[in-house]
Amino acid sequence: MKRAFVNGKIFTSDASRPEALYAEALLCDGGKVLFAGAEKDLPAGEYPRIDLGGRTVIPGFVDAHMHPVMLADFSRQIACLPPKVNSIQELIQEIARVRSEKSEGDWIKGWGYDEGKFAEHRSPNRYDLDKGSPDLPVFLTRSCEHIRCVNSRALELAGITRDTPDPQSGEIERDEHGEPTGVLKENARDLVLPFMPPETKESTVASLIDLGNLLTSQGIVAVTDMGNLHEGGNYEFYEEAVKRGFRQRVALYYMWDYFMDDPSFDITPELMDRNRQIRIAGLKLIGDGSISGKTAWLSEPYLGTEECGFPVYSDDSMERALDFCKRTGCQLSVHAMGGRAIDRVIDRVYPEKDWTDGKAPCLRVEHLTEPSDRAVARAAERGFGFASQPIFEHCEIETYKNNMDPERLRHIYPHRTMLDRGVKLCLSTDAPATSWAVPSDPFSNLKSAVTRYACDGTDIGQDERLDIETAMILYTKESAEVSGFAGLGMLKPGYAADFAVLSDDLFTVDPMKIDEVCVEETYIGGERIYCRKDLCSGNQCR
Repeated sequence: MKRAFVNGKIFTSDASRPEALYAEALLCDGGKVLFAGAEKDLPAGEYPRIDLGGRTVIPGFVDAHMHPVMLADFSRQIACLPPKVNSIQELIQEIARVRSEKSEGDWIKGWGYDEGKFAEHRSPNRYDLDKGSPDLPVFLTRSCEHIRCVNSRALELAGITRDTPDPQSGEIERDEHGEPTGVLKENARDLVLPFMPPETKESTVASLIDLGNLLTSQGIVAVTDMGNLHEGGNYEFYEEAVKRGFRQRVALYYMWDYFMDDPSFDITPELMDRNRQIRIAGLKLIGDGSISGKTAWLSEPYLGTEECGFPVYSDDSMERALDFCKRTGCQLSVHAMGGRAIDRVIDRVYPEKDWTDGKAPCLRVEHLTEPSDRAVARAAERGFGFASQPIFEHCEIETYKNNMDPERLRHIYPHRTMLDRGVKLCLSTDAPATSWAVPSDPFSNLKSAVTRYACDGTDIGQDERLDIETAMILYTKESAEVSGFAGLGMLKPGYAADFAVLSDDLFTVDPMKIDEVCVEETYIGGERIYCRKDLCSGNQCR
């Protein structure tokens, strides 16, 4: 059914020519945009016209790097971050409260802790967690996802003692007496997983459906699932969730560590079809850790230390991943924050010919805290995709300050520089792997990219600011292209009629108030699937 949306300020993300970037009207039919332009130029015909009332419209956000299944699961756990938990003492109290509601055999789980945000300015340890639950196992995930903290009961169940060796590319943190502290870093973070009760498919699917509703309220119409942190893939969860109303498009990346030794593992061309709602996009390798956890593999040491972090994947796993990607034509995604980790993957893939169909980068690199000039130049030359998260430094500023000097902080995540040098860059959140109350929120992320001020007011590099139009293009058009979503990310003829109507004019609002803008309505395929409660009467939206 044809429908026109008129009297709006419609940002199209189509920067092919200046006059195409904004429109007054959209004409949609069959889930696609037929026309975007001046209202007086709408094609002739009889069709309903929906008055936008002068409101701002944007293409639906495409979050090019997040972990939806994990985010959905976290919604049922303790949120170990402000404003609910501001100290280790409050964390202990929250664990004790949850313990009172649990039964024998249950686990207590939490997510999002960041020692920089605790009043004590240190990481929790097994002894802290024991105070909240001396008998039931406790399992907390740090905001970066690269570190987990467990209590003594969890260590006991997993058989982790002072004599347990560190796994390759991982660390069981120990105290001055050699005893495990309960903090498990990088590849050690999975040592407890086999002893935890598995989630049921039903509970995972139900959580995904709830998450889809949250994403819709944020104007997010497509996401990537950047690697399962457990054996097996997530495809079947989404497949079932779609049957029950999940609306977002999803591109999944398989964590290579879990599949490289399985000779039966394959990705069929059918599942890679870019027009599918749920599709497989490629493989994911972990190249290093996080800045906050001092495990990212930097070119220069962390502040006050001689440590530069460390690499994670082996040369063998990279070669086997490359062989698989070239054989199947899928993308290769590599987590690389530090300069050494970024150089390592860029230098290895640079000599290779593009093995994909050319509609998405064959290589995409994730995070990119301190890319070298050489890595930036090579990525621009080859068209490699870079997926970065402005929200990281914005909300994890306390630990970033502990780990880097002020001058260095102003030059990390060099978004403006990368764009000026021709890199194919996009923005994303890595939700829930960041210390933010609503980690998938696009507007806090945009605010960080545009203002380059951290949540505590710290200047994190004014020279690297993005204007709001550029930031929006990186969060829509470029995110869709880096992730390989066909016909998504712009409001132009032939593209999906996926868009959000905003409460305020995002393009004229004070940049420091970008995070106060919210979504009033969300459309997918030209169908309104969300509106705020104050725009509703009973169950019917106006």
